[in-house]
Amino acid sequence: MKRPLSVTVLSWIYIVMGTVGFIYHLKEFNLRDAFHDDTLWIEILRILAVVAGIFMLKAANWARWLAIAWIAFHVAISFYNGWQQVVMHSIFLALFVFFLTRPAVNVYFRRSPLSA
Repeated sequence: MKRPLSVTVLSWIYIVMGTVGFIYHLKEFNLRDAFHDDTLWIEILRILAVVAGIFMLKAANWARWLAIAWIAFHVAISFYNGWQQVVMHSIFLALFVFFLTRPAVNVYFRRSPLSA
């Protein structure tokens, strides 16, 4: 089965945004204080976005749910940054859930040995 366009687009969004965010926040990373600020956790989240994107391209079902959990987490943490971010991340979450749970997408993710 051919990969649905929505999966391709969202996968590349996760890969690009995760990579750009990782590089952007890398300048803030300090090994001496790696566990004293949020930079390490931000970098781990960026890596998870890239992993989700790559494995969604390979039809790994777990990666689809990682991608949804990733954006849901962003909804939760955006409450610390104001209502505009909450609304924007909530819209993204709704769109991602819609596009990653459609029937054709479900079939795509069921066909792969990586889906376990």
